[in-house]
Amino acid sequence: MQTFTIAIHGGAGTILRSDMTPELEQEYLAALDCALAAGYAVLEQKGSAIDAVTAATVVLEDHILFNAGRGSVFTKQGRHEMDAALMDGSTLGAGAVTNIRNLRNPILLASRVMRDTQHVFLSGDGAMEFAREQKLPFEADDYFFSQTRYEQWQSVCHTDRVLIDHTNEYKDEFPDKKFGTVGAVACDLHGNIAAATSTGGMTNKQWGRIGDSPIIGAGTYANNATCAISCTGHGELFIKAVAAYDVSCLIEYRGLSLQEAMQVVVHEKLVRIGGEGGMIGVDAQGNHALLFNSEGMYRGVQNSAGLKETGIYK
Repeated sequence: MQTFTIAIHGGAGTILRSDMTPELEQEYLAALDCALAAGYAVLEQKGSAIDAVTAATVVLEDHILFNAGRGSVFTKQGRHEMDAALMDGSTLGAGAVTNIRNLRNPILLASRVMRDTQHVFLSGDGAMEFAREQKLPFEADDYFFSQTRYEQWQSVCHTDRVLIDHTNEYKDEFPDKKFGTVGAVACDLHGNIAAATSTGGMTNKQWGRIGDSPIIGAGTYANNATCAISCTGHGELFIKAVAAYDVSCLIEYRGLSLQEAMQVVVHEKLVRIGGEGGMIGVDAQGNHALLFNSEGMYRGVQNSAGLKETGIYK
């Protein structure tokens, strides 16, 4: 019997129990539960992995706690610029978008790029023109506003510094800061797998900066023959490591298991170049792994064998 599985993440970084109030912890866990439930319901109803990861990611984008969609960080210009990608492991179909503004759910636009265009990656004005053609919902600036995100931006907007949520460099300034990027991976009843990732990027980012999340092979990858991966961390380092595809390569060329391959990338290759963060993965047998080299990662997993877990800390 094929095991079907969904795993999610809401970012990784310096997430310490000592910095978290019981109320905030429960809010995070409840949000992770909602996203898991949305994705798992699709799989339980014999839906596809690609639809399951999309459903889970939409829930995370809609929640203000996470740096994606509604809770996205501020750029140098005081705007919200969002990125997203997804990939279908059964077809190698992929869709990605970057520098998206005011769109409620960037992951839905990435899905339309994959399904309804001849392209993989759309950016900026062209991507938003396509979103309007597709009649996807847009929201006013205040929908995306988060007081904590605004205060983070105000502390550095007069400088050229960026705030990377995934490191502890600014921990003393923002002890209760939120952590960026959301994602989901799934294996469905037919053994097809998929991955999705969405993010608001870095606080005070400039010049239309693009991180790893929307880059196929860096922050997002899926192939039925190997694995589906969604990453979260310091994007520049994940791009340099081609982190998501590297897991696939280790499975394909060295015969490693999902867990072994992710272990090599997260705890060896990324660590060597200073890449802090984590990733979630599934394979076509429904196996899963959720690994991170930071203090914590908002995460959850549920499968048809009866497993259901959410977690935050190491």
